[in-house]
Amino acid sequence: MFRPMRRMKQQLAEGEALEVLKNARRGVLSVIGDDGWPYGIHLNPCWEDGRLYFHGAKAGHKIDALRRDSRASFTVIDDGVKDDGGWAYTFRSVVVFGRVEFVDDQEKALEVCRRLARRFTADEKSIEGEVKNFGAYVQVFALVPEHITGKRVHEA
Repeated sequence: MFRPMRRMKQQLAEGEALEVLKNARRGVLSVIGDDGWPYGIHLNPCWEDGRLYFHGAKAGHKIDALRRDSRASFTVIDDGVKDDGGWAYTFRSVVVFGRVEFVDDQEKALEVCRRLARRFTADEKSIEGEVKNFGAYVQVFALVPEHITGKRVHEA
């Protein structure tokens, strides 16, 4: 179902790919959008229990697309390392293919939101304020991986 990597020498070991994924603060979720058009949206992930969790509004293009077809992919890259004295970077990228499941348990959803927020701030008062003000309007969902692949890329 999933193609093998063409340039196998660049493929990351499974543990290294998971490390990149777990440390990623941002990435792009791609879904099958309106009329079959691809739709990619920038999201903040949280890896837990072998799944990627995300949050967003309860309605919109992304949610409509995922309710029609749960298949999605999520792509991340690390910060990379710049060549000494040069312009090019070497970076690692990871792509996760899977299906989305919606988190309907509100307490679980709010806990995921708290964990996501803690990736960006340690201010618990601020986090709890956001949960109190916006928690009722949040949809949390998980991408359950079916295939994960990563590679090391040198730009030059």
